[in-house]
Amino acid sequence: MAENYDIYQTPLNSRYCSYEMKHLFSPRNRFSTWRKLWLWLAEAVKELGLEGISEGALKQLREHVEIKDEEFAVAAEEEKRRRHDVMAHVHAFGLVAPEAAGIIHLGATSCYVTDNADLIFLRDGLKILLPKLAIVIRKLADFAFDNKDLPCLGYTHGQPAQLVTVGKRTCLWIQDLLMDLRNIERAHDDLRFRGVKGTTGTQASFLALFAGNHDKVKKLDRLVTEKAKFSKIHPAYQISSQTYSRKVDLDVMSSLGSFGATCQRIGADIRHLAMLKEMEEPFETDQIGSSAMAYKRNPMRSERLCSLGRYLTNLPKNAVETYAAQWFERSLDDSAIRRICIPEAYLCADACLILLNNICSGLVLYPALIQRRINQELPFMATENIIMALTAKGISRQTAHEEIRVLSHQAANNVKVHGGDNDLLERIRNTAFFQPIIGQLDQLLDPKTFVGRAPEQVAEFILGEVGLLSEEQIVKMSEEELRHLEKGEVELALQKYSYELEDVKTAQINV
Repeated sequence: MAENYDIYQTPLNSRYCSYEMKHLFSPRNRFSTWRKLWLWLAEAVKELGLEGISEGALKQLREHVEIKDEEFAVAAEEEKRRRHDVMAHVHAFGLVAPEAAGIIHLGATSCYVTDNADLIFLRDGLKILLPKLAIVIRKLADFAFDNKDLPCLGYTHGQPAQLVTVGKRTCLWIQDLLMDLRNIERAHDDLRFRGVKGTTGTQASFLALFAGNHDKVKKLDRLVTEKAKFSKIHPAYQISSQTYSRKVDLDVMSSLGSFGATCQRIGADIRHLAMLKEMEEPFETDQIGSSAMAYKRNPMRSERLCSLGRYLTNLPKNAVETYAAQWFERSLDDSAIRRICIPEAYLCADACLILLNNICSGLVLYPALIQRRINQELPFMATENIIMALTAKGISRQTAHEEIRVLSHQAANNVKVHGGDNDLLERIRNTAFFQPIIGQLDQLLDPKTFVGRAPEQVAEFILGEVGLLSEEQIVKMSEEELRHLEKGEVELALQKYSYELEDVKTAQINV
């Protein structure tokens, strides 16, 4: 028999994902969920008065609801013979629950177990992802707030632009992640159950089972839906074909694909900042950056994040094509592709969140290098301030403009042609024309005067009005006054995850 090392494994499973997500889509959980669905159906029809289902049969079903190792081989052999996975597992379940063998799958079609199980997995997978995303947002929000006042160069078109702050730039990432949080929450909240619908969605088989009693058929649908923990907020779809609409898969995967694009954006920004030596992702003591160049500190986490994010971003196209290709009440060309792309989308999103958590837990800033880069560009950005200061001293604006234009071009030539530093300030200090404002230069060139409302924007975005108050002001306020302060967008979005945010840990990557 081949060992695990002799057969292909998806890297999502072997390298990147959490156990809880891998278990969710595991064969044991899938087929055990099928068994739960058969049990719930049997319990529900008995509760509604259908005769012929004994307590002994239900007891055997309950005792064997989790599929055992040896039963996989039984089901596999039967599927090879029958070419039908659901009937193979009906057979395997019946062997260990013989008293129930005749009532397993009663009135149902294959999609009763396959589709309802998939909807459970879609729901539970999003429940795994959402708190992880909230934790990433919390970590980035803390980083942004801590660095809300730290000026850095902004870049537009890849070129130096007006100053921002490290915290303000981080809030660009947070804002996009909040959009992902809302999208995924909405996809979760919109999920419903297929329920008990029969072969083409008409419930005809169950209507026959209950001798034409429509109320009992409706109650059966409701009972099984409740047993699957889909509530009144998430009832069963009233309308389905043999399957639930594959538009549901498209909706869920689109929210995950959009998150994948955010991962690419954040990862690329961190990689660029690492290239500029302003920011780095965590780098461990024994970590090797390059097999050849021992000095390198490659941003491998962010590069992996971009790679996995790119894959996740492209997966929703499979859902688009699958939904569009469906015929009437059902066609089976959706089956194989869904077995692959739905678990992969969840595993990939999970892997991205583990990476984001790990990266955001240990971001390293180099303020001296950030300041050095500012110093290279700030003299040019400050020329307008210098011109205004000269004008205030009674000097012609046009004359001041010409004087500083000439010196600016000389300084730019020194940087570009000779590879020197930006010496514009030195040239200004050594030119008699500028003597009236030499004493103001430090004030005119203070980076904090070039960042606008960036620090206040960060505080308001994360904490709201309280973010603008000093500790002394907060101490003097009553709890009632603090409660009435407007909350920040980040704090509002994270309120429902307060339990998960109580003990936030750093996610460990496997490799």
